Amino acid sequence: MSAPLRPRPAAPHGPAVLGTPATSRLLTVGVVGAGRVGAVLGAALVAAGHRVVAVAGGSGASRARLALLLPEVPRRPVAAVAHAAADLLLIAVPDDALAGVVADLAAHGALRPGQVVAHTSGAHGLAVLAPATEVGARPLALHPAMTFTGTPDDLARLAGISYGVTAPAELRPLAARLVADLGGVPEWVAESDRPLYHAALAHGANHLVTLVNEATDRLRDAGVARPEKVLAPLLRAALENALRLGDDALTGPVSRGDAGTVQRHLDRLAATAPESVPAYRALARRTADRAIAAGRLRPVDAQSLLGVLADSNREVAL
Repeated sequence: MSAPLRPRPAAPHGPAVLGTPATSRLLTVGVVGAGRVGAVLGAALVAAGHRVVAVAGGSGASRARLALLLPEVPRRPVAAVAHAAADLLLIAVPDDALAGVVADLAAHGALRPGQVVAHTSGAHGLAVLAPATEVGARPLALHPAMTFTGTPDDLARLAGISYGVTAPAELRPLAARLVADLGGVPEWVAESDRPLYHAALAHGANHLVTLVNEATDRLRDAGVARPEKVLAPLLRAALENALRLGDDALTGPVSRGDAGTVQRHLDRLAATAPESVPAYRALARRTADRAIAAGRLRPVDAQSLLGVLADSNREVAL
C-alpha cells in the first residue's frame, strides 16, 4: 500500500485569471465520476495542493475508492459538484456516457462562464464539450496514458506519464500546469487526431492484456503449470526491445519465413482452441507485413508463409 498523501501547504486562494502563464494559485476542483481514473486524479490533485471540494460517485465500488483516496471530500450529486467546482470541473466517466453528462449539466444550469470543464476521455476531444462552451465554460481534454487500478498504488505510477491534451490556445498554459502538478508530461493532440490517438493506446495496452492471457491459456493447454513464470521474462524482454528497437526487435518463425512451423501452429490451435486462430492469423500476417517492410524478411522467403496465412479454408491436419 502506498504511503498516505501529503498535500502541499495551501497557497492564498485569492482571485486569479485561469489559463494565463502567470496563474499559480491553487484551484477549487470538483470531480464527476469516482471510477478508477477520477478517484486517483482527484487524490493526485489534492496531493498537489489543490482544493477538491466535492465528488460524485454513487456505486459501492466508488464509495470504497473515495473512502480510500479522498476520505475528506464530500460526495454530492453531479449538479452540486459542478456548482461547487469554482475553477475546474473534472469529468471522469465512461466514453459513451460523457456527452450525456455534459449536456445534462449545461441544460440544468450547473455550469458557469469562465469555469474550466475538463474530461479524461482518450477517445473524445473538445467537440463533446460543446454544450459547456455554449454556456461560456472553457473546454479541456486531459487523458492520462496509463492503466489504473483505483488504489493508492496508482499515485506512484503517475510520475512521468504522458497526458493526451487537446485545448484551445488560451487554455494551454493551464493545461500544461495541471499536467505538471500531476507529475506528467503533456502530449498535444489535435482534435481530429483524438480517435487515432486513442486507438493506438487501446491497441497497445488493451490488446496486450488479451494477447498475454491468450498465451497464458495456450500454455496451460500445453501442460505448463505456471505459464506466468514462463512468460514473464520473455514478454518483459520483448516489450523492452520493441520500445527500444522497433521492428528490429522482431524474432520468431514469422520473421524467418518458417511457413511449416506457422502451419503447425495453426493446425494445433484449430484442434485445441479454434477461437484463437483468427487472432493468431491476423497478427502473424501483420507481423509478416512489418518484417518485410523493415527488411527483416525477404519477399521471396515470405511467399510460402503468406500462403499459409492467407488460406483460411485449408484442411486442418489433426
